[in-house]
Amino acid sequence: MSASAQRGLSLIELVIFIVVLGIGIAGMAIIYNQITLASVDPVVRKQALAIAGSLMEEIQLQPFTFCDPDDANVFTAPVPPCGTPEGLGTEGGETRYGTPRFDNVSDYQGFHMPTPPGSGIRDATNTQIAGLDAFVVDVAVAAAGTDFALPLDAALKITVSVTHPIGVRVDLQGYRMRYAPNSP
Repeated sequence: MSASAQRGLSLIELVIFIVVLGIGIAGMAIIYNQITLASVDPVVRKQALAIAGSLMEEIQLQPFTFCDPDDANVFTAPVPPCGTPEGLGTEGGETRYGTPRFDNVSDYQGFHMPTPPGSGIRDATNTQIAGLDAFVVDVAVAAAGTDFALPLDAALKITVSVTHPIGVRVDLQGYRMRYAPNSP
């Protein structure tokens, strides 16, 4: 071959170069797309964690007694019986927002938000919080005294689960110990 024939690229080499370059660019575009989608995840996760933490604090600040806090003898009634014993779940039509309001940790058992569906996340005053419409909250409360070598009804385990449609789920768990009335 002469020196002039060896300069430059053939048409086949040029086509192969373009195909390889195209595959590389397509791969980079896919990676860039995944990074862009994942960059939203931390914001949603932080929002879910803030919602769960706020509700967990609200629940743990409620009383946890043998008797319903509406009972006049809530702090002095003998164990058992109580005038109005407190059980898991709501009693007497209590709600988080209306009257009568939740007044004990156990009232939150089975609590679900948003209620009604599509109404978004609401604070304790029933005010909808803008931008949090897609989140769903579920609360479970269960007897957990045996986790601490205590009678079963001496402690409650609270689980607050917050989910978002993009696949983010945050579960917070906490405990609340019974403090009244005459504990055994």
